[in-house]
Amino acid sequence: MRTQKMKEKNPWPTPVTIIIIIVIGVIAIVALVTVAVLQNKSVPQKYKYGIVLDAGSSHTALYIYQWPAEKDNNTGRVEQTHSCKVKGKGISSYASEPWKAGESLKECMGEAENTVPKERAHETPLYLGATAGMRLLDIVNSSASKNVFQAVEKALQNSPFSYQGARILSGQEEGAFGWVTVNYLDDRLKQGLKTTGALDLGGASTQISFISDNFDGSESPINSVNFRLYGNDYNLYTHSFLCYGKDQVLKMVLANQTQSGATTVLDPCFHSGYNETKNYSVLYDSPCVSGRKPQEAPEKFDHIGKGNFQECQKAVKSVFNFTFCKHSRCSFNGVFQPPLQGPFGAFSAYYFVMNFLNLTDTSMPLETVKQKLSQYCGTSWDKIKRQHPTVNVKYLAEYCFSGTYILTLLTEGYDFTAETYSNIKFIKKIKGSDAGWTLGYMLNLTNMIPAEAPDSPPLPHAGYVSIVTLMTILLIGLLLFVALRIFWPRCSKKTQIV
Repeated sequence: MRTQKMKEKNPWPTPVTIIIIIVIGVIAIVALVTVAVLQNKSVPQKYKYGIVLDAGSSHTALYIYQWPAEKDNNTGRVEQTHSCKVKGKGISSYASEPWKAGESLKECMGEAENTVPKERAHETPLYLGATAGMRLLDIVNSSASKNVFQAVEKALQNSPFSYQGARILSGQEEGAFGWVTVNYLDDRLKQGLKTTGALDLGGASTQISFISDNFDGSESPINSVNFRLYGNDYNLYTHSFLCYGKDQVLKMVLANQTQSGATTVLDPCFHSGYNETKNYSVLYDSPCVSGRKPQEAPEKFDHIGKGNFQECQKAVKSVFNFTFCKHSRCSFNGVFQPPLQGPFGAFSAYYFVMNFLNLTDTSMPLETVKQKLSQYCGTSWDKIKRQHPTVNVKYLAEYCFSGTYILTLLTEGYDFTAETYSNIKFIKKIKGSDAGWTLGYMLNLTNMIPAEAPDSPPLPHAGYVSIVTLMTILLIGLLLFVALRIFWPRCSKKTQIV
């Protein structure tokens, strides 16, 4: 008898086959990770642009906005990339020489051409919106208003941009678009957060806009604007007071002091020592006061400063009517206003005046703010000029009045109290973009804010790459386990035949 040894057939693949499988697996995994990373890799961003000209009563400003040049515009944030203040006064001041309105825009339009890439210029929308200054001109002289717009349009149509028109915004639009701007820049709309009210002050009008739980639009429909933004409904209260911009209120206050045709006016809103001779015709050249001009008014009057905050506040309050109200509640002049609610952003002249006066800190008690303003108004004109030698004298002379008007408007007009005054934040910019109506206006005209919330990807880029990486590690671990299982020494089974 002899024993014959026979090898049992190994059911596992040969080592060469296993090595080939592992190499192919690793190559496949590396390819998967590479494709995932490259597919989601950030690429140099291309932008689209939009331009809005804010033709205000005292000046014109140009704003350039940019956003990612993606197929879905709603996924990219719109940001201000450049601004330019047009030299000279607002376009309404060129009523007698309308061609100058168009000429005044050339320098800033040149800056726009240097800012927007040439290949994007032809597709860049260009808008001009005129506010209270042109509203007043249109009331007084509609043909002059038309001539100014024709001159402006001629200048803008000659630009390389896609001119979309120039028009007068209503006060309601100005207030509503300012509210959109503030809340868009603060990311409150997209995230569905509680909104911020908007307080805008210009030279010829002022706007207040906010959401109130006590306002559904039924009591005063004219003050209601409805938006559906990012899937949320907003019923906005907004009102614009024409003639209640700071420049026009100054005219009204002076008009009240010159009703008798006085040749000398002692003005508590101007610093002691201030003395300027002014023309009656210039004072009464606005429709806000033209009907009050005395019949026997002299040609000129001496405007003399007195420097008294308390008396100035009394003079300012005289332009408000608090006695008439046909609604359940009013702000002033019989205009309905629901109870104030939430925080407010105060911009434009609100910011510039209070910033100059160093009074933008609203955590300061209201009484302290009044005391500081009283001290400022009581400072002599000579001292004020020495303290601010580089400031334009016309503007410098009016800061006492402007500060007093702002406090009176906020507290007496809109009913901010010592407790709620701290809800106001004086702002110039939000995340690099100017607060104002222009961005909201462009967002509306270009449909950049969707009515419904845009769909989001299931995973952000970082999450996607993390999951792919984890799966790759698990697969590599599995392959290593198989390799070790194959090559680890094993006892061979032997079969004996007798």
